[in-house]
Amino acid sequence: MAVYTDITDEELAGLLADFDLGAATAFKGIAEGVENSNFLLETERGRFILTVYEKRVNEADLPFFLELMRWLAKHGYPSAEPMADREGQLIKRIRGKPCAIVEFLNGLSVRRPTVAHCREAGAGLAGLHLAGEGFPLTRANDLGQAAWASMFAGLTADAEALKPGLAATIDADLEMLAAAWPKGLPTGVVHADYFPDNVFFRGAAFAGTIDFYFACIDAFAYDIAVALNAWCFEPDGSFNITAARALLAGYESRRPLSDAERAALPVLAHGAAMRFFLTRLHDWGATPAGALVKPKDPLEYERKLAVHRASPDLLVFGAP
Repeated sequence: MAVYTDITDEELAGLLADFDLGAATAFKGIAEGVENSNFLLETERGRFILTVYEKRVNEADLPFFLELMRWLAKHGYPSAEPMADREGQLIKRIRGKPCAIVEFLNGLSVRRPTVAHCREAGAGLAGLHLAGEGFPLTRANDLGQAAWASMFAGLTADAEALKPGLAATIDADLEMLAAAWPKGLPTGVVHADYFPDNVFFRGAAFAGTIDFYFACIDAFAYDIAVALNAWCFEPDGSFNITAARALLAGYESRRPLSDAERAALPVLAHGAAMRFFLTRLHDWGATPAGALVKPKDPLEYERKLAVHRASPDLLVFGAP
């Protein structure tokens, strides 16, 4: 989450006039993340999040994201449900940009997940995959493996500026991933950004998931690989195998993995690290001046790439 677009009191009142949410009683920007402008909105009827969708989000994808959130909420998965206006519309406009209001989801994210948090997060991810079964809309992963080489083509100079020699290393990674990328794995709705700041807890128990704006149809195991990178590395850059096994155990308590999915995890995790390295590298030099946001450090994921490169069998979790 972040704030790139300022909204006046008059603009907010005009937007709320189309809803049955009452008048605004409090409104403030949320200075986290890098994708959209987000605001905590309190009205006479409750607490909500107003999201203004910025340039990375394709407006044509918004029906998928918002209808998915509504589907999950209606099917018992704890996620924030979008609010429809009096005419049943989920997508509105403000400052010439698309926006939406979603309910506020109670819970807290954790900055330093414990092994117990990882297990709960794994179970929550499996629950998401199961709740998404039957969702009728589709969206390809436009930040998936097929897009990475072209993404990096325009970033080689940025990579070299970040770390001399890095561009050649990334090119070699991309060649390996293109050759080794698994096919034919079970697919369905995936979150594709299942980081600790997008998962809420009440106490030690999983409470819900937010920020579905990278959701798509892809391999379930790829979503697990994203989570393993996000939840199971220590601040010193080492991989916590105990946390990873706990995350997988939590996941398999709800949805057991196939042998093919388990075998694919090492290359999927390497690829998932590549995806976030590339988008962070892009954002490192592209965040607008004056935005209420700090871009995330691409070197964090460069270090994770190095771990996967040096230990390609790291994610073999078969033995307890």
